[in-house]
Amino acid sequence: MFSFVKADAQNYSFEFYNGTFNFSLDSSIVINTPGAATSETIKNFYNEMSTGNYAGLISSLTAYKEKYKLNDWIYYQLIRKTAEQISPKAENYSRYTMYKWFLLNKCGYDARLAVGNEQIIFYVKNDEDISDIPFFMIDDKKYMCLNYHDYGKLFKQANAYKPVNISIPEGKNAFSYKVTRMPDFKPESYIEKAVDFSYKQKTYHFKLKVNNDVQAIFANYPGVDFESYFNIPLSRETYSSLIPMLKNNVRKMDQKKGVDYLMRFTRYAFLYENDQDNFGKEKHLSPEQTLLTKYSDCDDRAALFFYLVKEIYNLPMVALLYPTHLTMAVQFDQPVKGDFLIYNGKKYIFCEPTPQLQDLKIGQLSAQLKNADYKVVYNYDPSK
Repeated sequence: MFSFVKADAQNYSFEFYNGTFNFSLDSSIVINTPGAATSETIKNFYNEMSTGNYAGLISSLTAYKEKYKLNDWIYYQLIRKTAEQISPKAENYSRYTMYKWFLLNKCGYDARLAVGNEQIIFYVKNDEDISDIPFFMIDDKKYMCLNYHDYGKLFKQANAYKPVNISIPEGKNAFSYKVTRMPDFKPESYIEKAVDFSYKQKTYHFKLKVNNDVQAIFANYPGVDFESYFNIPLSRETYSSLIPMLKNNVRKMDQKKGVDYLMRFTRYAFLYENDQDNFGKEKHLSPEQTLLTKYSDCDDRAALFFYLVKEIYNLPMVALLYPTHLTMAVQFDQPVKGDFLIYNGKKYIFCEPTPQLQDLKIGQLSAQLKNADYKVVYNYDPSK
């Protein structure tokens, strides 16, 4: 059985991407709890924590967030790692979860716990369009489950769990899954990945800098809306190893040829495999994950193509969702011939970033899609 050694305070330190997080744990918030969580054990934990000296730990967390400008999802990874230092997950899962819940609330987020089926369920208020993870409704507010992945098939329907009614004054804010800034990983944590790509009888060689820490960040990331998904940026080192080279390669091309180059780079520089074969489930890869992994599918290519066109040309674009496919269309500065759609009075030319049976040019749509229904799931307008 895991136990704590009582002391006035114990100092902890661990690396978190490009920084080191240091905190002091006062003995008054070293709490012993049973392995099985009940409403009563949670309330006892909260009462002990509330009367303890936790202010210094919260100050350390919030100061680190401000210093490194962490988005909520990245900040939650810091809180998770902090809770793991205080109470290792493998030793007492319930206590580990209660520390996460307490810290997240004291850092300003409206997080809740529920119990049932001998499980402790952890969830947080969220106002965004999130799919593929369970949620709870409390007082007409939506709370997304943060630890669903820990239970997998053992997770029951939401009504199997009873919320624990504890109101924490600081826990007011909704949590956001938007990742608009990647951490600045240490340069030495990157590896080099060779990517070769042929265009117009010329082979282009890239030495991408990629970082496996990116996979850890998005390991349990849910299905966010397409706007949030498409706008996940590259980390600094990966960006520097790719975008300047692409800009140089298209420098002497007109806009149409340049976008064609980016379309074919996205289509042919990486191996294709659908998510079911690759992961056993649907999974959206961020642009940086697509550069990092061996295989990717149409969602991943569309997101990468969007990111490259946005960074290099910043053109208006739409993402088109078909029953079994996602593709892109671009609004060019000059007229371009080919298949197009009119959306909000603007003309967008089809640009297919995923390998198809035919070698599609700009302005060509796969024959299987020409009469298929589609939905515009994201419209990017640079002017807005």
